[in-house]
Amino acid sequence: MKNTMAFGLALAGAVASIAAPAAARAQDPPGGGLKSVGCPAMGSLRLPDVRITEAVGVEAGTPPGGSFKKAHCKVAGVIGREIRFEVLLPDEWNQRFFMGGGGGFVGAVVNHAAGSVNAGFATAGTDTGHQGTAIQAGWALNDVERQLNFGHLAVHRTAAVAKAIVRAYYGSDASRSYFIGCSRGGGQALMEAQRYPDDFDGIVAGAPAMDWPGIAAAFVRNSQAAFPDPATLERSVITRDNLKLLESRILAACDAKDGVKDGMMEDPRDCAFKVGDIPACADDRPGPECLTRAQRAAIERIYAPPVNQDGTIYYGQPFGGEGEVEGWQNWITGVNEGLLANAGTPSLQWAFGSEFFKYFVFHDASWDYSRYDLSTWKRDTRLVATFMNATNPDLAAFKAGGRKLLLWHGWSDPALSTLATIGYYEQVEARDPAVRDYFRMFLLPGVLHCGGGPGPDTVDWYTTIADWVERGKAPDRLVASKLDKDGKVTRARALCPYSQRSVYLGKGSTDVAESYACKAP
Repeated sequence: MKNTMAFGLALAGAVASIAAPAAARAQDPPGGGLKSVGCPAMGSLRLPDVRITEAVGVEAGTPPGGSFKKAHCKVAGVIGREIRFEVLLPDEWNQRFFMGGGGGFVGAVVNHAAGSVNAGFATAGTDTGHQGTAIQAGWALNDVERQLNFGHLAVHRTAAVAKAIVRAYYGSDASRSYFIGCSRGGGQALMEAQRYPDDFDGIVAGAPAMDWPGIAAAFVRNSQAAFPDPATLERSVITRDNLKLLESRILAACDAKDGVKDGMMEDPRDCAFKVGDIPACADDRPGPECLTRAQRAAIERIYAPPVNQDGTIYYGQPFGGEGEVEGWQNWITGVNEGLLANAGTPSLQWAFGSEFFKYFVFHDASWDYSRYDLSTWKRDTRLVATFMNATNPDLAAFKAGGRKLLLWHGWSDPALSTLATIGYYEQVEARDPAVRDYFRMFLLPGVLHCGGGPGPDTVDWYTTIADWVERGKAPDRLVASKLDKDGKVTRARALCPYSQRSVYLGKGSTDVAESYACKAP
């Protein structure tokens, strides 16, 4: 959700390594996938229920940060009432299309694959049918069209329009089409595989927001634990000292269980740590090396799955990310220095949970998160689940087309539980034991939401999905890297398709991928 911007920028540097067909030159004649019309002419393109609002050439080296290293044509427009989109058409096209997802509630044209234009991909993004900030959903109030567009229609319609623009500009269809996204974009990716399996040949879904009612329930429950009094949102029950203590105790107990002491866990499910192992504060007075009764209860509540009288609603929070600013502090407990800057919210989970229930579920801007007990959760969210959830484990139609799906999640994600992603994969596997022929999942130790944290978080998903779709090269082992600000690799780790694990071989540096092998648990 929040870190999807960093996710998109990190991916931008990876796409140039993809082996592509000989690129077409701008001056070449039409046909065979070559550029057939000039960019300004795209402004007069006529498509059903589409208005083109801009068609302009963009030179190489264009900001932000000179990220567009290849010249391209930008075509922007509106589908229907208000689905805004942008399509980027490189002068040197590799005859492929790569669409990118968005984050949070989106609200502006976002494209996680924008950097792919540098490798010759035509690419597109959308605002999903509304304008606003990524953590506010007032736009959805009593507007079914906007809710449906955000739920699943806008990405599908944008994909269809973008392909038509590609065809008009180059004179031929893309030979292959791909989609990549993380967080909300990961949910969009799964929605495409489930509802619109013909849209893309290959899909990469990261940390997917796929069960919105369940996610929002967990967010509200966690916000009630951290901020029980809505009148004092600037102060969490759980302090920064609590989080540092919690993280240090967990790592001391469990870091080395995977054979490597490196500040992260290969699989936090192996950790048997209990919050009760941390000392209680004398006289229940807060301190840096202890927990009060209220702090202990709040932390235990966050780790546990949310439940009501009908049973479990969503998954609990695995160990990891407690002491990171971009971890629990931003997402769950707040930074204990007032509200998040310029956002007017104590934590990101508080924002997303409250906004979802206010504007999608109850249609009431005054709804109070602190009074909701989840007893009517299933009834309350039944309707919205029909168009917001991407949890259908039946991927038969997607599989039938020879398509491929990659799913990944960081183990220390403070926003969306990695356990939910594992749960979805295992549901698909239960329906189809041959799932690995077309669908594989990778879990990244020590990685926060869509990136960040101590774990290696940069993977060339572009090459991986293209190799699988176009060359039949299934991903049996991947490499994740941690990059410094200059792009230098500081740590690397082998990634293995679930349920295999990356196991240290007992020799060599623990910071290089060659020191690890994939083995069954």
